[in-house]
Amino acid sequence: MIQNPDLINRIVELFPDENLLLPCIAQDIESKDVLMLAYVNRAALLTTLESGKATYFSRSRSELWEKGASSGHTQRVRSITFDCDGDAILYQVEQVGAACHTGEPTCFFEKIF
Repeated sequence: MIQNPDLINRIVELFPDENLLLPCIAQDIESKDVLMLAYVNRAALLTTLESGKATYFSRSRSELWEKGASSGHTQRVRSITFDCDGDAILYQVEQVGAACHTGEPTCFFEKIF
């Protein structure tokens, strides 16, 4: 259980509505590669803080999902920050295996320009 009241208050400030979804970028903590974009709600962020494992909210299934729970391609969260407007989250992670469900190391492999 998270015991830091300042941290809990900050999370409630970020998520005044428990159903609010914010975009969350996962970045490799060592290479700095952007791995993926997913969404988090208050419960996903709290679960991530408790477990240390990247947890997101699936918009298609309307449920929390832990990255790698079925694939084994896990993300151990080493840092969590938010942007200056408080409307995006950054997980810096240790990635094990591919970040993308296609098997690619990152979800950002389709070049446009």
